[in-house]
Amino acid sequence: MLIDGEWVGASDGGTFDTFNPANGEVWATAPEATAEDVDRAVKAAHVACYDGPWANMTPTQRGQCLRRLADLLAEKSEELGAVETRDSGKMFKETRWQAKYISEFLQFYAGAADKINGDTLPIDKPDMFVFTDREPLGVIAAVVPWNSQLFLTAVKVGPALAAGNTVVLKTSEHAPAVILEFGKLIAESGIPDGVVNIVTGHGDPCGKTLTSHPLVARISFTGGPMAAKHVLMNSTNNFAEVSLELGGKSPFIVFDDADLDSAVNGSVAGIFGASGQSCVAGSRLIVHEDVADAFIEKMAKIAAGIKIGDPMAEETEMGPLCTRGQIENIESEVAFAVEQGAKLVCGGKRADAGSDLFFEPTILDCPSSDLKIADTELFGPVLSVLRFKTEAEALALANDTEHGLAAGIFTRDSARALRMSRAVRAGIVWINTYRVISPVAEFGGMKGSGYGRESGFQAVYDYTRPKTVWMNISNEPISNPFQMR
Repeated sequence: MLIDGEWVGASDGGTFDTFNPANGEVWATAPEATAEDVDRAVKAAHVACYDGPWANMTPTQRGQCLRRLADLLAEKSEELGAVETRDSGKMFKETRWQAKYISEFLQFYAGAADKINGDTLPIDKPDMFVFTDREPLGVIAAVVPWNSQLFLTAVKVGPALAAGNTVVLKTSEHAPAVILEFGKLIAESGIPDGVVNIVTGHGDPCGKTLTSHPLVARISFTGGPMAAKHVLMNSTNNFAEVSLELGGKSPFIVFDDADLDSAVNGSVAGIFGASGQSCVAGSRLIVHEDVADAFIEKMAKIAAGIKIGDPMAEETEMGPLCTRGQIENIESEVAFAVEQGAKLVCGGKRADAGSDLFFEPTILDCPSSDLKIADTELFGPVLSVLRFKTEAEALALANDTEHGLAAGIFTRDSARALRMSRAVRAGIVWINTYRVISPVAEFGGMKGSGYGRESGFQAVYDYTRPKTVWMNISNEPISNPFQMR
């Protein structure tokens, strides 16, 4: 682990293994952090924030460090992508591209570092000059899941460091290796010791100790809702600010006037890209009844031809799921959906492709939204199809969920697209496209998908607090406080 600039094992010597999902073999071993290890990391971050060289750097200098880190990330994108693929099963074509593109997020925050402004206030007191300054919050606890670790690290670490904070980053216990490799770039970028610390371990004691630590000022968590509830309870120990990104069951709405081929391709990317292991996966297809059969037929034909196999191979189009728990849950949920009346259009079982963690692209034609699978996030390549007649019915189906992260709308009617984008309760809406990101654009959810936003310039301000300064500019002495005027 990276603690205060040093690479260290767990204080008690504990370790845990991680598996390559493509072949089921142990390929890496990581330290199992103790509560004492996490405490040391948080204290190192606290000292670095307030007493170390980081505290005395100008915003421009902090930006220069982030810029060097971004350059190193781009240079190492092939190596980092290969590590992430072996650890999580994510497609190498995607991980190496993503590692390179993530460097642009860090470049964006490098440029934002010296553009954080306060305000002068038109105060109602004639002898007072009042202004606000924005200062860093302090130590940030950043908790990332296994499915997009580098990306989620960049959108947390980038704005946090740009604003002058320090970070303790907890990796996922399922695939920590790529973040440890990323950590090797920290010192090389000129970021001082203790500014970024990386701990590896499970929820208890590692995650629990980190998110409840009294020196932690903000918790940025991406993961599942059950773990998020523990994070919120832990934050009662330190009153830390909390942002949560918890995934979803995103509606992918297709109207009868949509470009059908484009919408099919968007839906394929939305649910079968990354083997469905994406927080914004378009796992609920809500399609107009007049085009539903044609849509499903086109999509099933593409799904049947998807090449499943080694995620490192260029010809592979879909790799394995990351964990055994996932695939067992997916099997159970698909079987239950069929029991409830869903029609299995294609897939529905494991694929023989090198390990028992591969699952076929699956489409379920559901008779109603009452089926459990219609609002259960599976984090796998399983699409639930619902049909509608009217725009109002489409909107009702889209909002009939406890989630609220993303939505897709496919239609040639621009007025309808805008009406729907305003009415659908989701934090991100894509119109005639899907799964597009940029460092300039914020993302985040509502309802059961969490709260707070990541990416975009506003994220930098979210890692600061305003301080209001009052200055008496009169030459007259302060009046007697007991003589009111």
